[in-house]
Amino acid sequence: MKKYIAALDQGTTSTRFIVFNHAGEVVAVDQKEHKQIYPKPGWVEHDPLEIWVRVHEVMAGALKKGDIDASDIAAIGITNQRETTVVWDKQSGEPLGNAIVWQDTRTDEICNELAKDTSTSLSTGGGQDRLRAKTGLPLATYFSGPKIKWILDSVEGAHAAAERGDLLFGTMDTWLIWNLTGEHVTDVTNASRTLLMNLETLNWDDELLELMNIPRVMMPEIRSSSEIYGHVEMGPVALGGVFEGMPIAGDLGDQHAALFGQTCFNEGEAKNTYGTGCFMLMNTGEKIVPSKAGLLTTLGYKIGEQPAVYALEGSIAITGALVQWLRDNLGIIENSEDIEVLAQEVDDNGGIYFVPAFSGLFAPYWRSDARGAIVGMTRYINKGHIARATLEATAYQTREVLDAMKKDSGVELTSLKVDGGMVFNELLMQFQADQLGVSVVRPKVTETTALGAAYAAGLAVGFWNNLDELRVNWGEGKKWQPKMDARERTNLYAGWKKAVTRTFDWVE
Repeated sequence: MKKYIAALDQGTTSTRFIVFNHAGEVVAVDQKEHKQIYPKPGWVEHDPLEIWVRVHEVMAGALKKGDIDASDIAAIGITNQRETTVVWDKQSGEPLGNAIVWQDTRTDEICNELAKDTSTSLSTGGGQDRLRAKTGLPLATYFSGPKIKWILDSVEGAHAAAERGDLLFGTMDTWLIWNLTGEHVTDVTNASRTLLMNLETLNWDDELLELMNIPRVMMPEIRSSSEIYGHVEMGPVALGGVFEGMPIAGDLGDQHAALFGQTCFNEGEAKNTYGTGCFMLMNTGEKIVPSKAGLLTTLGYKIGEQPAVYALEGSIAITGALVQWLRDNLGIIENSEDIEVLAQEVDDNGGIYFVPAFSGLFAPYWRSDARGAIVGMTRYINKGHIARATLEATAYQTREVLDAMKKDSGVELTSLKVDGGMVFNELLMQFQADQLGVSVVRPKVTETTALGAAYAAGLAVGFWNNLDELRVNWGEGKKWQPKMDARERTNLYAGWKKAVTRTFDWVE
């Protein structure tokens, strides 16, 4: 029996390789950041070749740090920043350009034109929601399909090359699996974020591909989230051959991986991940639940031949990224962790609200015309108030999503499982519990995104036998109970809702 399962976690700001034991505990981890590229306002890019180099480095680094023999690893699971789009040459492996990141808003015009188009049967319902019936998603810059269209329309000769079968598309999971194994595949969770997959058939939809003028030949094969997609080929990533032949056996978009890693296997169970953005997912079982409250209907996961499990999702674009912005753009803090100390210097937000609509507003508003604002400013306000308002913005946005989930699902959550980098911020977690009015629970193992990918890979190769084994691994780390007076909670939230309206209609 092999000792370990590994996960390659390719995120928005960094790439990590994490090795887990059978109890789901972290044995070794290595992490490397990559550049954030901002060519124009609203544009966000990553260099796929730089990320590929980071993959080499962290795979080698984790083995070295943990003094681990690669032969003791049973399989590798992959989890990734979703929607981030790469198009590359099938023969050379060279990308046509930088990856267009999920936060990027350059496809705004494409989305607006698609919302107006009434030339096909997809025009039923019209507007931003015209594709919801098939995809569960609104027409928004967030998703991959319009990004592919932008690349094919903007790069000279790209569309003809795609038609000839010379170009391949992938989100970051596909890009990495192709480089590791030579296989051109994705899983249902990542495919469900493109605006091109039919939620019922779990396949690319010809009508949607035609609408965006995207050749089907460039699209990866859609597979389950847990199966052997291929084996690591000999080459640079084999690091002297140590990974050669190892199965790549799990593939989940990061938020779906966190749902799986938090063992939210029952209908009505939900998790919230606090990372660059914030993403709440609720398991809705084998049912596709259309949202009437501004959420996304998406895939939860699909394990091998078992039926697909669906989810409702509330996506928030900017949460942890707002802390990074205070650090990198304003220099108010030196390290991200400093924000809690600074926020604790004041007793409250001083009457200000920070609405971080840097990429527009995602759930439940879907307003690409919104832009960020700090409102309620007076001479009284200092750095501490800005730091506190930054943290509170995450909690308010999460409450908006939870309110929408209650409307759509009819489920009253009694507690919320949380994970991600920001869950170690005690001030934020207490304020989150206060705003939600329910307990907030952090698990013992907080690397739930990577753990979910490891679980999927482990199930595919028999490292774990069933979901019950995974449930046993989950343990409570810390719980925050609500303490805030109901009237204060209501008044603070009313101020937030008012502040949000001030960000609308900024971009003509």
